[in-house]
Amino acid sequence: MITDGVGMRYVEPGDAAGLADVLARNRAYMAPFEPWRSEVFYTEEGQRARIAGLLAEHDGGRLFPYVVVEAATDAPIGMINLGSVSLGPFRSGGVGYWVDRAWTGRGVATAALEEVCRIARDELRLHRVEASALVDNTASQRVLAKAGFARIGLAPGYLHINGAWRDHVLFQRLLHDDPPP
Repeated sequence: MITDGVGMRYVEPGDAAGLADVLARNRAYMAPFEPWRSEVFYTEEGQRARIAGLLAEHDGGRLFPYVVVEAATDAPIGMINLGSVSLGPFRSGGVGYWVDRAWTGRGVATAALEEVCRIARDELRLHRVEASALVDNTASQRVLAKAGFARIGLAPGYLHINGAWRDHVLFQRLLHDDPPP
């Protein structure tokens, strides 16, 4: 468990129905923070295809997709991905996450971020993890700060979100100062 009543594990094909359900229920809530999604994205079929793509990238060693689950039922309540993993002298990755609206304000996203940073440091030997948040997404910025991320700048027109190119605040968390293995 990463926090009281919540676990985190690699996403698997069997999560498709649960993810479709939680994404459909949270569609309007997440719309201001997400890129445009087709109708099929919110279906079990769409999530099955998405999971297959995530797992293919994972097999290539550049993406580590996790599902955040209610521990008692193993039902998905969010996702967190560590992606764009670069090794060598850079040893960095980027993180993206979302949590079911019913679970916000309980420290779930912060706990998931902390666990991903632990994995990045201890298992992947990454030096840093980066993240971004919309300028007006103060809740996500608070989560990043609570998880030890520092603001490092502003990226104008960074991502196409909710119908327009949106500015994002950039964050990073340095995990250690050891030389690359």
